[in-house]
Amino acid sequence: MIVETSPVGPIGADAADEAVTRLIWGQGGTLVDGALHAQLRAEMQAYFAGELTQFATPLAPKGSAFQQAFYAALGAIPYGETRTYGDLAQELDVSAQAIGQACGANPIAILIPCHRVLSATGLGGYSGEGGVEAKVTLLKLERAAGLLI
Repeated sequence: MIVETSPVGPIGADAADEAVTRLIWGQGGTLVDGALHAQLRAEMQAYFAGELTQFATPLAPKGSAFQQAFYAALGAIPYGETRTYGDLAQELDVSAQAIGQACGANPIAILIPCHRVLSATGLGGYSGEGGVEAKVTLLKLERAAGLLI
């Protein structure tokens, strides 16, 4: 387990070739020891303690060219800020629905911060364990909750 306790519950991870490929909510994964495990664990603990605003852990999410561009766009959203599905749709020249589906398929939520993407009229969804409540928790942690009111 990467994080046994966090504001959004226990989190594990899978990895390949010294990079995280997936976060797993509520259970452990294949990443159970070694330098990558130690780095991710330390960074996630610091993030949940409010002491880290940008992850340096190597990531390797699988996906199409669009998904890779989408992950890069999510990674460019600064800590404590949000964008709308429409903002990202315009940036990537796709529909807002495509952005919503890509958010839902993000295999490395939190580190690739899909929680920072909102609908034009509210929170939108969240595919992590705990759903929208987890999204709100992460936004409050990043002090972006004022954007929700």
